[in-house]
Amino acid sequence: MSRPAGARLLSLDALRGLAVFLMMEQHMGVWLYHRAPGTALPTHLVAFNALGGAAAPLFITLAGVGTSLSLRRPGRGDLLLLRRGLVLLGFGYLLNLLTPSWFTLRSWFVLHMMGVAIMTAPLWRRMSSRALLATAALVIAATAPLQHWLGTPRMLSNDRMALKPPFEALAGGHLRVAFAEGQFPIFPWLSMFLVGMVVGRIVGDTQGDPEARARALRRLAVGAVLLGVGLALLGALGKSVPALAFARAEPWRRLFGLPLGFFPATAAIVVLLQSVVLWLIVIATWIESRAPWEARSWIVALGRISLTLLLVHVVVFRELTRPVGLWQALDAEAALAVIGLWTILCAVIARAWQKHGYRYGAEWLLRRVAG
Repeated sequence: MSRPAGARLLSLDALRGLAVFLMMEQHMGVWLYHRAPGTALPTHLVAFNALGGAAAPLFITLAGVGTSLSLRRPGRGDLLLLRRGLVLLGFGYLLNLLTPSWFTLRSWFVLHMMGVAIMTAPLWRRMSSRALLATAALVIAATAPLQHWLGTPRMLSNDRMALKPPFEALAGGHLRVAFAEGQFPIFPWLSMFLVGMVVGRIVGDTQGDPEARARALRRLAVGAVLLGVGLALLGALGKSVPALAFARAEPWRRLFGLPLGFFPATAAIVVLLQSVVLWLIVIATWIESRAPWEARSWIVALGRISLTLLLVHVVVFRELTRPVGLWQALDAEAALAVIGLWTILCAVIARAWQKHGYRYGAEWLLRRVAG
């Protein structure tokens, strides 16, 4: 099924809606649930938390997709990319200021990552798709020696990523966090933006054969799965195969390991998460080619205000729950009920807001300031 050039891809809005839902439910589950000392998390909360791991990879990849698509429109040049990236970076630092319990001004979260990626897009847009994929691979591969050189520990705490005491005097300061030791540092997460730019070129080719576009997306997704599984398999075999024991030692474990968390993320985790995102894009665009998404569907409406919801839910549930006594104060069922009610409220507001063009939201402000 072909579509007019410049037509909005509602499948991508739906994926943004999915990303912000996954991010909100993951955060809210942790921030609302009271876990008694020595007890394990309930299975359903563990499952919810695991699903939330796809949120930031989705956001970063879709930022790359959106950047590629925007460049197909007349008058979209390097200056626009620079302005949009700067505004998004500004939103990141605003979030730092609004959530002192979590961040400091030297923290580096997903908004900072997307802002820098878009600011540097004038460089990436001039590369071929093969060069972009090769650069993405180099970014991932360079992460291991960089973190090894910095002495990055196996697990990064929130305090260390925010450079709170006793870590405020670490050499490199904010640059260290931004490039290698933040929640979503440039190395390795820039790779997802670059892959997203390639995806944007594929789905934005309105003159090409739709089936050829679908095949190209599937090949990219299959390649990511094979690479991610291969890296993880090398790490697993390192336990029992002497010739592969190097995969368990420094700095190679940073390529092949599969630790439970991804602060910091290994190459295997990044590539496997990338494969999940690519398959979600394959599925969403396939659905759009068969039965177009409705602009008023709740998941699409959530996607249109995903940046606003990202900012608001962090402030509400990370900061404002503390003075009212809801911070980590609920049992599992009550926490899930609040997550469900909050999601319904957000969907209702998004649907109603749509009639007014989402005026005064973060997305509206981004367009007003950056163009």
